[in-house]
Amino acid sequence: MWEEIQWRGLIHISTDAAELKALLDGPPITYYCGFDPTAPSLHLGNLVQLLLMRRLQLAGHYPLGLVGGSTGLVGDPKPTAERTLNDRETVAEWVGYLQAQVSKFLSFEGANAARLVNNLDWTAPMSAIDFLRDIGKHFRVGTMLKKDAVSSRLNSAEGISYAEFSYQILQGLDFLELYRTYGCVLQTGGSDQWGNLTSGTELIRKAEGATVHAIGTPLVTNTDGTKFGKSEGNAVWLDPALTSPYAFYQFWLNTDDADVIDRLKVFTFLSRAEIGEFADAVATQPFKRAAQLRLALEVTTLVHGAAAAEAAIAASAALFGNGELSQLDEETFASALRELPNTAATTGTLITQLLVDTGLTSSLGESRRAISQGGVYLNNVQVASADAALRSSELHHGMAVLRRGKKTLAGVFSK
Repeated sequence: MWEEIQWRGLIHISTDAAELKALLDGPPITYYCGFDPTAPSLHLGNLVQLLLMRRLQLAGHYPLGLVGGSTGLVGDPKPTAERTLNDRETVAEWVGYLQAQVSKFLSFEGANAARLVNNLDWTAPMSAIDFLRDIGKHFRVGTMLKKDAVSSRLNSAEGISYAEFSYQILQGLDFLELYRTYGCVLQTGGSDQWGNLTSGTELIRKAEGATVHAIGTPLVTNTDGTKFGKSEGNAVWLDPALTSPYAFYQFWLNTDDADVIDRLKVFTFLSRAEIGEFADAVATQPFKRAAQLRLALEVTTLVHGAAAAEAAIAASAALFGNGELSQLDEETFASALRELPNTAATTGTLITQLLVDTGLTSSLGESRRAISQGGVYLNNVQVASADAALRSSELHHGMAVLRRGKKTLAGVFSK
């Protein structure tokens, strides 16, 4: 198992590699990953952890999925600014959302059935004095100050509150509690959480005299190195109400050739041989985008199910004239058009005006020239006249797709 997750590029940093290899390749162990309800949904970065948890469970190990009802009330330190604290009712509601999302990726049946845990269960009964005497005494302020997230905040104009400074102690307490209750010996998380991960390994060493382990996975970044996530404002959410299955599918479909094989390794369960074939296809026939098509299908199916993936594929094809728009359901069609430049219009509005309103042209004169040159389509039917107007019969579920040329699309919603 160790070599498999290494090959897939899932290990950016870890505790002792030789010991981890022996653990993961040996008898089943208990491991955990934590997710904080600081938003109503998990996102792309969390998906790396969910799929790593799934891989380890498929290999026979015992997963604990932790959703932080207490740590979510504080939030781990962001690099640049203090978090806005959410009220207890909101956090409790989001705990339920995240537990449902985590549950989709794990099996709760069989010999190594997964368990969901909430750290509020063991932190809420603990008094401040007990927390300081039993847990806080094991932490050294000098070591805590050196953690990357803390250090960057200390050097910022805003500084860091005691609440966020203490977050690493709370996460360390989680690992200790799960070690004592379930014999948990491994925690996984993003490499940007390494300071929080090692707070737990160090606490267990000091409090219990035991050695446990941590794995930090690489961060998911775009081609310029920017991290994807809610803090950066470019999160790809797992909740279909926040990122539609169509937008989710398109995100993966637009993966750069330089990144697509790494994405197949991390985000799919395709075999080494299959991924090797896609690597050859990228090298020899990149224009076919076979690797991107398979990546988008696999990940959308994993997150949203086969029906949603098929609907996203059908919408993608239909928008570009390779399928029937009339076959699309209203929700899929609407979510696809919302991802495009769009406008609301009444029937009778000239197509030339719609082109301007959606940004496909910059003027009515340019609109007329585009139509006269045969390059404008409404619902994949060529617009023949510059005097053509939007008709009710051309609206599908009250919507239409406007296209200029082969690839420039916009949406029209009826008022």
